[in-house]
Amino acid sequence: MKFADLGLSDELLRAIDESGYNEPTAIQAGAIPSVLMMRDMIGIAQTGTGKTASFVLPMIDILAHGRARALMPRSLILEPTRELAAQVAENFEKYGKYHKLSMALLIGGVQMGDQVKALEKGVDVLIATPGRLMDLFERGKILLTGCNLLVIDEADRMLDMGFIPDIENICTKLPANRQTLLFSATMPPPIKKLADKFLSNPKTIEVARPASRNENIEQFLVKTSERGKRDTLRDLIEAEDIGTAIIFCNRKTTVRELAKSLQRYGYKAGEIHGDMDQSSRIAELDRFKNGTINILVASDVAARGLDVKGVSHVFNFDAPWHPDDYVHRIGRTGRAGAKGRAFTLISPSDDEAVDNIQKLTGYKIPIHSGGASAPDLIAVDDDANGEPRRSRSRGGRGKAAAKPEKAPAKTAIDPRPAKSARSDDRRPPKHEDLDGPDDGWNGPMPGFLSVGFGN
Repeated sequence: MKFADLGLSDELLRAIDESGYNEPTAIQAGAIPSVLMMRDMIGIAQTGTGKTASFVLPMIDILAHGRARALMPRSLILEPTRELAAQVAENFEKYGKYHKLSMALLIGGVQMGDQVKALEKGVDVLIATPGRLMDLFERGKILLTGCNLLVIDEADRMLDMGFIPDIENICTKLPANRQTLLFSATMPPPIKKLADKFLSNPKTIEVARPASRNENIEQFLVKTSERGKRDTLRDLIEAEDIGTAIIFCNRKTTVRELAKSLQRYGYKAGEIHGDMDQSSRIAELDRFKNGTINILVASDVAARGLDVKGVSHVFNFDAPWHPDDYVHRIGRTGRAGAKGRAFTLISPSDDEAVDNIQKLTGYKIPIHSGGASAPDLIAVDDDANGEPRRSRSRGGRGKAAAKPEKAPAKTAIDPRPAKSARSDDRRPPKHEDLDGPDDGWNGPMPGFLSVGFGN
């Protein structure tokens, strides 16, 4: 099947062709005709399947007919995070360049005054996170009565982040006879309840079993100890032919500390987490995309929906607390038919998390046999005094040639396995501890405030 077979306009087909795409993915082939027919729809698809274009493309053609009015957007796309919202905006810019449509992006990290000015001009497409949208609505800066098309993207992530009450509230403020599209990687009962309440006779399109195994991703468990994680991770990085890699941690503090540790060892590593303001997060992602750095240490803020081409490896420095997050983390590699490798570092305290992941995916993840040597698994880590514990050769791609000038003497230790982390330390933190607040305003973000497609 070709995109031309889906009923899209010639202008849109031209933009798709110039973007280098020829054939639609399964979710695109299934969703686009239904969206163009103005049907409500539920799309169940794993990350990396081209889900975003499956609603962006038909929306552009639908919105080509009509005119925007001040403070009354014609369509609304809800995203759980700022990064996902910005990525959807990029898709509209790329595919809508031959259509004269306007767009506004309502997210934290952007000055509210600029967003209000964009709304006052009238927008065809409003892309928003729930927190900022509700804030502007309660201030009387936006009306939703003219919004006839609603997209709820990454619905299961919305559930994880506690946004379902906000979404229900937003839905009540839109016209009852609107078209509603809901996309999710999984379909837990609360999302099914949301769909039953706000969608009318939806068509369900499922392109893969939720959380099913991606055959393009080789998955491994790597046994280590809490005290030896960083040394084990560096051994893996040395052993693997890494192009670009994302390393996921559960806590923002771990992200910051691990990124600094890797930098001290000469790796070109960066970080992204919820405590960074929006402009810094975008800048760090740009450095990763353009190759200035080739290792990105991230909290789960980066796990969902971000599409960075050519990610060869994913490392879970911490086993995720929620099994759904595992699927989305490793989904950063093995995209669009490419091969990828995913390693999850585990200690005895992670047994329950691993069991939950394997139950969800229906796949028993093999133990990696080519990792660090036994002494490394219980080694005292480097940050006790802020310096690397030992020096290494630097032959891998993307690593600096310089070696640390001085390494402290090795420390004699008890060879017994380290104690597991205390149970209160293993408890999942609040959302703010993972990703930071969604609606904080931290200064201007470049681009996407009000974008006109076309000339």
